[in-house]
Amino acid sequence: MAEEAPKRVKLSQRQMQELKEAFTMIDQDRDGFIGMEDLKDMFSSLGRVPSDEDLKGMLKECPGQLNFTSFLTLFGDKVSGTDPEGTLRNAFCMFDEDNQGFIPEDYLKDLLENMGDNFTKEEIKNVWKDAPLDNKKFDYNAMVDIIKGKSKEDEE
Repeated sequence: MAEEAPKRVKLSQRQMQELKEAFTMIDQDRDGFIGMEDLKDMFSSLGRVPSDEDLKGMLKECPGQLNFTSFLTLFGDKVSGTDPEGTLRNAFCMFDEDNQGFIPEDYLKDLLENMGDNFTKEEIKNVWKDAPLDNKKFDYNAMVDIIKGKSKEDEE
């Protein structure tokens, strides 16, 4: 019997494009690899300063250098909804200084417009069509539910 190939997550063309854009945004020096300095620059552009230990921990998730293929492998599972809910919530928590479950809409739009590969107003408008907003606040807990494929009917 032939050996089975590892199971790969099938990504849509849109997901592949989004991951390519994310990789390009993080790869600040455009050398085709994401390294410690790239992560420092990215977090700095977001007004955050994680410790070197935290950054090393992030990079440890990938055996060897983190190129686009490795990035796809790592984040393909996450995009397909297999990432634990807590990890997704923690990612959004980075931008929730009050730990209330919300990120101000204007702040999030500003991040999207002014960091890395800047989103255009039209791209933000498209993203915002499906964004869970409550009184001009982005509800990231609801977004995690959307990413994980949960619906309100699932909770009832």
